[in-house]
Amino acid sequence: MTGSAVILDPLEIERRSFEIIDAEVGPHDYDASQWPVVRRIIHTTADFEFAGSTCFAPGAVAAGIAALRSGAPVLSDTNMVKAGVNKARLAAFGSVIHCHVADAEVAAQARSAGVTRSIIATRKGVAEGCRIFLIGNAPTALFELLNLVRSGQLEPALIVGVPVGFVGAVESKEALLASGLPFITCRGRKGGSAIAAAILNALMILACEQD
Repeated sequence: MTGSAVILDPLEIERRSFEIIDAEVGPHDYDASQWPVVRRIIHTTADFEFAGSTCFAPGAVAAGIAALRSGAPVLSDTNMVKAGVNKARLAAFGSVIHCHVADAEVAAQARSAGVTRSIIATRKGVAEGCRIFLIGNAPTALFELLNLVRSGQLEPALIVGVPVGFVGAVESKEALLASGLPFITCRGRKGGSAIAAAILNALMILACEQD
């Protein structure tokens, strides 16, 4: 490729990328609020399987946007997820994002209880009043959220449950699908930090566009 053929404008790169994604996916069953989220996942991963595996609870996008506009605090399961979220845009909604998995006291409590740090970090975030949850890596965090809902300790505004991996990832997402909660997930083993962050970023863009 010659130097003159290289696109340098980031907005143009994104626009062209979205055009390619739209053309390659073609007709789909996602509605006008869901497709921008799925498209951004594909843009982030270059993986078109997400055009079939991404699932939304009815009204999940609207619920997430409403929660953002109300300034609902966000909890992520890893600092990698937190790093991928647009903090300036989140702050404009009056919201903040927390991650406690690396906290020293969380690690100590997890060792004492013989459970994962993700479980203890999730409990801490719920106790702090977080209502939007980004789970990109830890199935145990997603299972714990569902346990806290069942015990009446949590009414989440939105759960983005996209843990990646081989142990518990598929099962935790299937449990989320059956929960009746407001969720966005992707079936199967695929997922990860970048996807969880991309979903929230997409929701924030949608919220800004609707304004």
